[in-house]
Amino acid sequence: MTKAIGYIRVSTEMQVNEGVSLDAQSAKIRAYCELNDLELIEIICDAGKSAKTTNRDGLQKCLAAIASGEAQAIVVYKLDRLSRKVLDTLNLISEIESYGASLHSISEKLDTSSALGKFFVNMTAALAQLERDQISERVTMAMAHKKGEGQHCGRAAYGFEMVDKELVKVESQFEAIAIIREMRASGAALRAIADRLNGEAIPTQRGGKWQASTINQIIKREALAA
Repeated sequence: MTKAIGYIRVSTEMQVNEGVSLDAQSAKIRAYCELNDLELIEIICDAGKSAKTTNRDGLQKCLAAIASGEAQAIVVYKLDRLSRKVLDTLNLISEIESYGASLHSISEKLDTSSALGKFFVNMTAALAQLERDQISERVTMAMAHKKGEGQHCGRAAYGFEMVDKELVKVESQFEAIAIIREMRASGAALRAIADRLNGEAIPTQRGGKWQASTINQIIKREALAA
């Protein structure tokens, strides 16, 4: 009997908007394996993980099990549990198949151990990418329209806040920017600047601790605005 690894994932966005819980995915995978003579040896979970990257602990553990020969199949509830990107999905399928294993996706009724299954995987992944690109186009068009109407789009940069749809200067944040400018001009390292701001209990825009990367973003923004 073919040994299989179940893989389940849910992100915060997924939980809120779609409600496909980890328990529901697990139940579907168990039932599928029983009906298709697959020996389910483990279900591996990535909880609260985005599909934007494949560098997820649970997914990498699944691939390691396939690579070692511990299992010969990976079963998912839906293809987008692996990734929402065509290239990432196809690369994952290629990696799985390179170990002589197969991918099973329950919702799409896909099984890459067959030629027809491979074809439908490619088509499904391409359609998912098409939908993603179309959404991106619509968002870009909407933002362009708002900018054309003189409306601000997105989060206000550090140093400003939105008041009645207009950017208003925040003096306390500009004081922090002044410190960043002064220290950077004197050759201070990004980490040293962050340490000073944290030491003086000056919060970031979200109220957290300063990091070198945050300082670098502000410096780059200031350079572009200069």
